[in-house]
Amino acid sequence: MTIRVMLVDDQVLLRTGFRMVLAAQPDMEVVAEAGDGVEALQVLRSTAVDVVLMDVRMPKLDGVEATRRICADPDAPKVLILTTFDLDEYAFSALKAGASGFMLKDVPPGELLAAIRAVHSGDAVVAPSTTRRLLDRFAPMLPGTGQQPQHKELERLTDREREVMVLVAQGLSNGEIAARLVLSEATVKTHVGRILTKLGLRDRVQVVVLAYETGLVRAGGHG
Repeated sequence: MTIRVMLVDDQVLLRTGFRMVLAAQPDMEVVAEAGDGVEALQVLRSTAVDVVLMDVRMPKLDGVEATRRICADPDAPKVLILTTFDLDEYAFSALKAGASGFMLKDVPPGELLAAIRAVHSGDAVVAPSTTRRLLDRFAPMLPGTGQQPQHKELERLTDREREVMVLVAQGLSNGEIAARLVLSEATVKTHVGRILTKLGLRDRVQVVVLAYETGLVRAGGHG
């Protein structure tokens, strides 16, 4: 199965570099490009895309607002944010807007390709330790931080599902969670699926954001 990728960046040279890397992969194809968020939204109306590589700082419409509009569609492609700055408030805003993860633009090609595959499969948070550090930094800006969990949807979760959600929010993979809770990896995957369904979330990144927003996990990564 070929992953259809769209490149959105106002730097043509950067798009060219990414396109060359992706074109060498047997399971990926660059099906579209855009130089800003407005153009990206227009292209997506007529082009089937699985994963969008989205820059954040662009003219006309930035990557955060473009991501918000793209992710408003229930059948939207997954969005992977590319940023020049680690722990960037723009990346945080993009995760809140529905992006499935973010990577630094100078990431090694192998890590970028792995990230695209991970986002496409929906199985993993991209760079969970980086995502967690980002959230730790911006957690004080979240309304629920420092309070007891207030999100009513959390009441739908079983005790085990809440336990799994905390570990997901701390950046653990399914395998690591399975080892921690002495469960099979398949069982953990089932729990994660139920958490996503019950809370109406797209993927694990949104689980992480919600866990911080509700105070289920505090800054520093501890429940």
